[in-house]
Amino acid sequence: MTTAAADGPAGPPTEPPTGKRLRARGEQTRQAILETALRLFRERGYADTTMRAIAKEAGVAVGNAYYYFDSKEHLIQGFYDHLQSEHRLAAAPVLATERDFAARLRGVLHAGIDVNAPYHSFAATFFKTAAEPSSPLSPFSPESSPARDASIDLFRQVLDGSTAKVDSELREHLPELLWLSWMGVTLFWVYDKSPQQRRSRRLIDGAVPLIDRLVGLSRLRVLRPALRQVLDLLNNVRRDDIT
Repeated sequence: MTTAAADGPAGPPTEPPTGKRLRARGEQTRQAILETALRLFRERGYADTTMRAIAKEAGVAVGNAYYYFDSKEHLIQGFYDHLQSEHRLAAAPVLATERDFAARLRGVLHAGIDVNAPYHSFAATFFKTAAEPSSPLSPFSPESSPARDASIDLFRQVLDGSTAKVDSELREHLPELLWLSWMGVTLFWVYDKSPQQRRSRRLIDGAVPLIDRLVGLSRLRVLRPALRQVLDLLNNVRRDDIT
């Protein structure tokens, strides 16, 4: 009597390869649409680039483009999310090896410049739209909150993984203040025409020691009244119920 050879216990069910291929193809299509949009924004400007033009250049139907991105604004939000992911990856080595607050902050700021560098030629044109207070493309808009929160969290990692001694009240708000300083650096970078934006690099290298010094001084009793005023100001500008 013969018996069939045992194949061993069955493993966990796996997703059919077709499903994986479809998802991979969908992600490739989404990425192609986003990259095409950014190229056209650089070449034609944000206002003069239509979803129809983006779809045509990407080689997809207009309806397919709208399937992945509801509007041009959603394309930019996808770009913001992409930049934040890249910034986090670029900053990972310095956050993994440095404990000094200034070194961590300097590394993260330079990593941000590295990630943004390929888009410098497009940045000034795009900023004209993003700078409008009512624009959903503004980094301060509700639509930008996922990318903004991710960036603030990155600066929270800068602080939490460091050996910095910080006033307990300031510690809560410092990641957001660091993000605001990064917004200032980014604005400077947008209009920096020096080769490879070297002046922006020098700004970072000059500003970080000052920030580090101020953070260290925050625990001094004599400076606490001024610190409270800064934090009160931050809380006031956050409020949306001031008439």
